[in-house]
Amino acid sequence: MNYKEAIEYIHSNFWMGSKPGLSRTKDLLKRMGNPQNKLKFIHVAGTNGKGSFCAMMSSILIRAGLEVGTYTSPYVLRFNERMRVNGRDIPDETLCELLEEIRPHVEAMEEKPTEFELITAIAMEFFRREKCNVVVLECGMGGRLDSTNVIKTPILSVITGIAKDHTAFLGDTLKKIAAEKAGIIKHGVPVLCCDENDEVRAVIEKKAKEKDAPLFFSDHKKLADEEFSLQGTKFSYGDKKDLYIPLLGVFQPKNAANVLCSVELLKEAGLEISDEAIRVGLKESRWPARFELVRSKPIILCDGAHNVEGVEAAVESVKRYFGEEKLHVVMGCMSDKEFRLMAERIVPIARDVFCLSPQSLRSLPSKELAEVFKELSLPAFAFKSTKAALAAALAAARQYGGAVICLGSLYMYEEIYHAINTLLPQ
Repeated sequence: MNYKEAIEYIHSNFWMGSKPGLSRTKDLLKRMGNPQNKLKFIHVAGTNGKGSFCAMMSSILIRAGLEVGTYTSPYVLRFNERMRVNGRDIPDETLCELLEEIRPHVEAMEEKPTEFELITAIAMEFFRREKCNVVVLECGMGGRLDSTNVIKTPILSVITGIAKDHTAFLGDTLKKIAAEKAGIIKHGVPVLCCDENDEVRAVIEKKAKEKDAPLFFSDHKKLADEEFSLQGTKFSYGDKKDLYIPLLGVFQPKNAANVLCSVELLKEAGLEISDEAIRVGLKESRWPARFELVRSKPIILCDGAHNVEGVEAAVESVKRYFGEEKLHVVMGCMSDKEFRLMAERIVPIARDVFCLSPQSLRSLPSKELAEVFKELSLPAFAFKSTKAALAAALAAARQYGGAVICLGSLYMYEEIYHAINTLLPQ
């Protein structure tokens, strides 16, 4: 099996669909010898902010001298990004080798695993073979029934911001969604809640009490001296002064605060993490397509804001960096998102919108999205290709001035980056 065949096997329609539940993952991992039981985890659930959390946390732990596995989704440019050891993607040949070994177990199962469940199993065996000291494990969707929740006793459970997303699976209220996220809380394992909503906190507190799990809350009041520029973000946190992250966005200091709170809990659990590892780890953090400056001339930003709260955070960031300046927006999203509300939030910062359809069966047609913006009295145009949408936005930027920002589903960014590199080669 070569790399192309491996990716086709993983992505084939045979695995399509999302079927919450742990039985298939448990069955597959048992056939594989339960590699997850030989690993230690920091388990991360949430709606927004968990990817940035994983990126910063992994970078700090690597600087602390640990062998660190990182499991995230979805990928931006290449599938291999989903599982990394010390910041390096799984090699093509290793992915093929692991899939060859796991495939007979998959095909012997009466109820076959979903795509995400198969990927999770591959990652667990990869991290075991690499002898990872700790794995930063991001939930795919929800928590309680997410396939990552097969792990028994993480050293820390983290629940980042909660918002309405995947409502067909997780529920249509914050309380219901929070309850699903709280499903990762394990008996006696410390849990950090990063959400500031009282309703959400009450749900997390109840579950933590049921599980006799020590509960902690992120302290965002310790944040001070925040400075935002397109070159990065500076801030202080308690007695840690003049910290720097290259990650942009007004929301990133809070994400960093969540990481710093977690670091203190990990140190209490016995991990040795120096102040220097924290400072350098934050400085070396990278997380693509999250309010990322991709080009400076002209300015092109990419942000995978794929729900209402994500768009609101992106809009707040645009206002912080650009003031009253209107931007040229390139956007694509999924049909199961609250795209009308997302469009309403975007109107105040947009001069015009160039709509595309991400490569997904759930994609909202670009024409339909453009009509929504037109109803809001904003010039909007629909395109059949990502390259055409971006080219039109760049032409508008040259004609009228201003920056370009790409917003929407993370599934569109592989093509976005390819189009940027084609139209504006460095």
